[in-house]
Amino acid sequence: MEQLPTSPGERPEETDASSQRAYTATATINEQGIVTEWSEGATRLLGYVSSEVVGLPAERLLADAADGAAQWIPPGRERWSGTVALRHRNGHRLEPGLLAHRWTSSGGTAKWFVVCAVPGGPAALAGEPLKELKELKEWAFTQSPCFLAIFDAELRLVQANDGMERTLSLTEAEMRGLRLPEIAPDPVSDETERRMRLVLETGEPQYVDAFVRPTAAGSEHGWAASLAPLRDPDGRVRAVCLAAHDRVGAGKGVRERLHLQGDVAAHIGTALDSARTAQELVDVAVPRLADFAVVDLLEPLPRGDEPAPGPRAGPVTVTRTAVRSVLEGGPESRVSVGGTTVYPLLSPPAECLAAGRGAVYGAGDPAVARWAEQDAGAAWIGEYGTHSMMVVPVRAGDTTLGVALFGRQLHREPFQPEDLWLAEELAQRAAAGIHGAVRQPREHTTTMTLQRSLLPHTLPEQAALEIATRYLPAGTEAGVGGDWFDVIPLSGARVALVVGDVVGHGMRAAATMGRLRTAVRTLADVDLPPDELLTHLDDLIIHLSADEGEQDPGGEAAGGIGTTCLYVVYDPVTRRCTLARAGHPPPAVVSPEGSVYLVDVPAGPPLGLGGLPFETAEAELPEGSIIALYTDGLLQPRERDIDDALDSMLAALYRPANTLDTVCDRVLTALLTHPPDDDVALLVARTRALHADQVVVWDLSSDPSVVGQARRYTTDQLAAWGLEEASFVTELLVSELVTNAIRYGQPPIQLRLIHQNSTLICEVSDSSSTAPHMRRARTFDEGGRGLLLVAQLAQRWGTRPAAVGKTIWAEQSLVGF
Repeated sequence: MEQLPTSPGERPEETDASSQRAYTATATINEQGIVTEWSEGATRLLGYVSSEVVGLPAERLLADAADGAAQWIPPGRERWSGTVALRHRNGHRLEPGLLAHRWTSSGGTAKWFVVCAVPGGPAALAGEPLKELKELKEWAFTQSPCFLAIFDAELRLVQANDGMERTLSLTEAEMRGLRLPEIAPDPVSDETERRMRLVLETGEPQYVDAFVRPTAAGSEHGWAASLAPLRDPDGRVRAVCLAAHDRVGAGKGVRERLHLQGDVAAHIGTALDSARTAQELVDVAVPRLADFAVVDLLEPLPRGDEPAPGPRAGPVTVTRTAVRSVLEGGPESRVSVGGTTVYPLLSPPAECLAAGRGAVYGAGDPAVARWAEQDAGAAWIGEYGTHSMMVVPVRAGDTTLGVALFGRQLHREPFQPEDLWLAEELAQRAAAGIHGAVRQPREHTTTMTLQRSLLPHTLPEQAALEIATRYLPAGTEAGVGGDWFDVIPLSGARVALVVGDVVGHGMRAAATMGRLRTAVRTLADVDLPPDELLTHLDDLIIHLSADEGEQDPGGEAAGGIGTTCLYVVYDPVTRRCTLARAGHPPPAVVSPEGSVYLVDVPAGPPLGLGGLPFETAEAELPEGSIIALYTDGLLQPRERDIDDALDSMLAALYRPANTLDTVCDRVLTALLTHPPDDDVALLVARTRALHADQVVVWDLSSDPSVVGQARRYTTDQLAAWGLEEASFVTELLVSELVTNAIRYGQPPIQLRLIHQNSTLICEVSDSSSTAPHMRRARTFDEGGRGLLLVAQLAQRWGTRPAAVGKTIWAEQSLVGF
């Protein structure tokens, strides 16, 4: 084969290699293997100028004549890479690494684009690594604009880059050792961690493409994340690398701003108290939006019955109402909460109040420098490294209430227009709560105090259900309503769950709620079935409305007519739930296998209408099921209809969660984007079960001789449970209850023992519906002392009706045995 011309005595690539810089050699070869294009870099690499190569077969460049172009550019492939032995023009042999791309024009002509990267310097040409390579890798990780993080085998953060710190507004030191849901609580974080666990278990990469929500400007941002396994030399997966980027735009701070927006509804304006609302504002803002935040309210604060003052010009006297800082001994040490200060004329806060709009300032801004010189209380701007500051008015409509200041220090990027928009949004929501507190402080405080005192402060001890609750008062000027919830232990290890909604707002609604809650507890204590309990409650409201109607004929919903209620009884022995509702939304259930649905319970009329029946429904709830009871305030946000709200609630309940508190928070976050227009009560419970080793049942004949046999059954069972020390008292209880059933009841008779935690329950059932009553026996009476003895021996006792017959039960405490 004819070779290209060579000059053996000339090797320019070796004479100046030490001063050579890296470059790229390129060439184009058509489908017939003819060179069609030749770059200056190719000339530097092989010594041939373009005119010597273009138009000739590419195989003439090969060092070995036996090799053909077809061997290193295989047909039918779109890309190829490898090492090829080439011959330099001066005759020496080169083996560069080549990358070839097959490219087809719009006209159908195909060609191969071949490239070769030639590094600079003799060490690089010899294949040795650059000294700076390690540093370059470290710089690439740290300075990448992408969100990069490494999580260890326990899915705890080991390393994070600047992009992650900027996105989450947290330093690596603050995040190190935490799991992703702990760093950024969000359903997307939970899903991402689940995918990371799959990476550890399978060694396969995972991808997350989610988190698409509108930003302040109306555009959408989404985070696409790749999760890759990090392996040791033996191939074992030792960690997970997370790499994420904003799929739409720069996305700087998007996650944090959206988190803050979600927190606004749940955490700002939870009570009509100006100081508390101001503190909630700074607590939400720091550290995620700012390194410190201050809320200063006007002195005196405008009252609700005064004309609404507009923006103020000139020096302004304010009271420092709330402060939050990431630094100990930070800006709050300058002016303590409750202290007053005067903002000088032309200072940023005074100008903000005069203009009625917010602004962003840098530390070098003349207005900031002038303020720091005039006001000793502003010296923290320089002392604490503040380089960016926002000043935002706290305004409710046309009423100016004060000003909020936000600052960032040197390790944070400066505030951007999107941050100012979010700060104004936070301040506006806080202003609504502060203004409402100013307008109706006394009535609201009284009503809230009454409402809180009537709601359960702690949940009673019981073993049937794991429970979490939430209560959010209305955030509107109408004031607190009458929503309530309750958890009531019943006999036989059962538990009643109650959620109700009294119509109206204010003092009357709260007082009516207290009456109804007390009535429900009283009726539940006598073990009425759910439908009968609601019937009695309906009668009570009718009587209350008649009494209040005479006193105040024009009163709002006198006596609570129209009140709704849901009453649920769960039995951990049978794992069945008995329900009835009066005009209230049905409960939602999430089964252990993952299905979510609304329980089909006949609606029933609201309470107080009278004359209409209530119906009971039953549902089986396997152990580990989640049941959610709620009031309609949760489903009536302004921006969505009831069907969308239900879908959002069911979706939030469906997501796996470690705790029920997380479930509650997810539901509220999914449904509430602002303080609710009506009270919201939410009760979420996870079912437990009493298994066969905790419950034992015996069928007894109606014969006095069986009493001794019942005692033996009891003694043997207590020995099996390791409760021999409780045998004496339990034998007496069983003897009296069985004797009472044989003497005064009707067969069949059944004895049941239930052992749960530190409680032992004895139950005797018979088919007679006659309820026993306790009386004091006279001196020479032969009977009449049985139930008196039961009452003295048991911690509590009672009777409950059944569909056929009744059950007498006695409960003992095992503490001390």
